[in-house]
Amino acid sequence: MLLKNAHILVVDDDSDVLTAIRLLLKSKAKLVITERNPNNIESLITQNKFDIVILDMNFNGFINTGNEGIFWLNKIKNIDKQLLVTLITAYSDIDLAVKSLKEGAADFLVKPWKNDKLIASIEETLNKKKSKASNKLNLLKTKSQIIGKSPIMKDVFSKINKVAPTDANILILGENGTGKDLIAKAIHHNSLRKNKAFIKVDVGALTQTLFESELFGYTKGAFTDAKTNRTGRLEAAHGGTLFLDEIGNISLQQQAKLLTVLQNRQVTPLGANTPIPINIRLICATNLDISLLANETKFRKDLIYRINTVALIIPPLRERGKDLTLLAQHFIEVYSEKYSKSKLQLGDDFIEKLKKYHFPGNVRELQYTIERAVIMSENNILNKNDLEFSSIEKNAVTIQQNELRLDIIEKKTILKAIEKHNGNISKSAKELGITRTALYRRLHKYDL
Repeated sequence: MLLKNAHILVVDDDSDVLTAIRLLLKSKAKLVITERNPNNIESLITQNKFDIVILDMNFNGFINTGNEGIFWLNKIKNIDKQLLVTLITAYSDIDLAVKSLKEGAADFLVKPWKNDKLIASIEETLNKKKSKASNKLNLLKTKSQIIGKSPIMKDVFSKINKVAPTDANILILGENGTGKDLIAKAIHHNSLRKNKAFIKVDVGALTQTLFESELFGYTKGAFTDAKTNRTGRLEAAHGGTLFLDEIGNISLQQQAKLLTVLQNRQVTPLGANTPIPINIRLICATNLDISLLANETKFRKDLIYRINTVALIIPPLRERGKDLTLLAQHFIEVYSEKYSKSKLQLGDDFIEKLKKYHFPGNVRELQYTIERAVIMSENNILNKNDLEFSSIEKNAVTIQQNELRLDIIEKKTILKAIEKHNGNISKSAKELGITRTALYRRLHKYDL
């Protein structure tokens, strides 16, 4: 970060020192706030987003010999552990300097200072912060961040460590919002192909024509809108990993074409005659239960065996115990930074309300719920009133629960039987295993 964009807080009980630093930095930094009373540090930090605090080590209080500065340093770190603090004192005490650095200070300066040295120290400290943030960003780009300490997630991590270095095809199973795409990326980034391409395709959203053109590619003139050659996703993933999301939603015809490619390890673009060899690691994901995929009227068994060398089942959030709080804290930190909010804390009633909710939308729903809470929050401590759950998910659950009611199931069964026999009550009653009179009673009951 450049000094000209920095927000700086200076805390010292000497008004001359504050004036000198303010005049020095006024034209060089974006914002400089000075404060004589260290008791106001907490409110200033929570109400503003500072990049660095320049803190005196000795105030006119009951604590002396520099320990007061370390006391306030620890206070600042408890509020925001990421906030940079440079300590400044009139005593050239090396032991004290070492102690303050161990306590988390970014730098240590001695009064009287040289202006160029003070500015150089601030710039160097801000550059370290920028470098650290950049490294964190790069880490997130190259390694998927999966948070979890629950036993069930530790088991998932253990399986990832075992399968990632191999070239085994992986089928990831789990409800919507459980993080199947993150698991796929984690497998890739821990594999021998990590330096090659990771190509994701949501195959469930592709029509028959798009399925072939997206996966196989095409040559110029292959169809009306094919004005140039296009490399398919299978070819683009050569040497790397191909991730096919929502594999359970593709048609039997699409399944047959995909199976042929996987068996032959080569793909022929639309409009071409020459096949292109491919070397890919295949990862697929679906929210369908494996038993539904085993139904051959829905999914080819030979394709299931091809893509399912190892199956990873990602648990829903409701089965992950304390991971809920860990994830909530993570998202609060992410969105507090994104929306330039002060360090937010979780209130006890917030956590209690969070734990009572079942999160049908899983981690994805939790993420959006926390983002909304951070945006709407007016205090530094999030309470239950800041927590609002998605009506979309609640309606979906209500519908699902209604579908499981016996009377609704019976009504649907009767309608199917009558429709099957074109309104013939005798045949319908016979198939349902009841008398005509019993069927008429049920028709009256359900107003059919």
